[in-house]
Amino acid sequence: MEIDKRKYLKPETIATLANMHLRARMVVEGFIVGLHKSPYHGFSVEFAEHRAYGPGDDLRHLDWKLYGKTDRFYIKQFEEETNLKAHLLVDVSNSMAYGSAGVTKLQYASYLAAALTYLMLHQQDAVGLTLFDAKIRQHLRPSSRPSTLNAILSQLEGIEPGPETAVGDSLHHLAERINRRGLVIVISDLFDEPEKILGGLKHFRHDNHEVILFHILDPQEMAFSFDAHTKFYDMESGDMLATEPWHIQKAYREAVNQFCETLKDGAREQNSDYVRLTTDQPLDLALSSYLNKRRRLH
Repeated sequence: MEIDKRKYLKPETIATLANMHLRARMVVEGFIVGLHKSPYHGFSVEFAEHRAYGPGDDLRHLDWKLYGKTDRFYIKQFEEETNLKAHLLVDVSNSMAYGSAGVTKLQYASYLAAALTYLMLHQQDAVGLTLFDAKIRQHLRPSSRPSTLNAILSQLEGIEPGPETAVGDSLHHLAERINRRGLVIVISDLFDEPEKILGGLKHFRHDNHEVILFHILDPQEMAFSFDAHTKFYDMESGDMLATEPWHIQKAYREAVNQFCETLKDGAREQNSDYVRLTTDQPLDLALSSYLNKRRRLH
């Protein structure tokens, strides 16, 4: 019996795999299987390595292996009409180390970045990686060479959370470094002043970069469903608040929703994509958002 690889889109399942290379491959394979099994077949042909077979196509280019898996004919494409230069910017600040749903925000971010890297390189795109907290911790320039995959996945495998967050400042610094127009993908919990973050995004848009903002949150950071007297610690400052959660739950939820809406509205005003994700959600939501963006860039 064939294993349904779509299970590898679940963060808690990915976490059980041995290494980042295997995680990236299984997430992407699970994603592609899901596309081909989806009723929205038209979307699946946007996967850059294949397109649906049409009358007059050369039968020598049929992907028989894919036909065996899907019972559909796809033509293998050997050249891309457009090659993308993508920059993955991953927040590794200490707040990203929080996790209540089986994986931390940092783990989720690393799995997403790994899967995007694997997918992009198989589309012959160039990919780079930046790890940042209050400072730039690692910066790998975009490349499409085969060695790029191992270089990026090794960095993601060894991620350690840093000190405090300064998302806005880091985005400005990176906008100064990244000169050639490309796609900038920010993966962060965005725990900074919205005005600073949106200012950083505006810097990228001013330089004609396309931007996707993946806002990663833990389910408890949205729901705040604690039901007993609790001590809350700021993971970056160390500040502590002891309270009965129900006293502040309503105000907290309203504040978080307003925070997210401010970022979403501000990003969209700049024609940047905003995608909010919680760490219990499957990764196909993020990969679909990326492919939709890429399709619009053709």
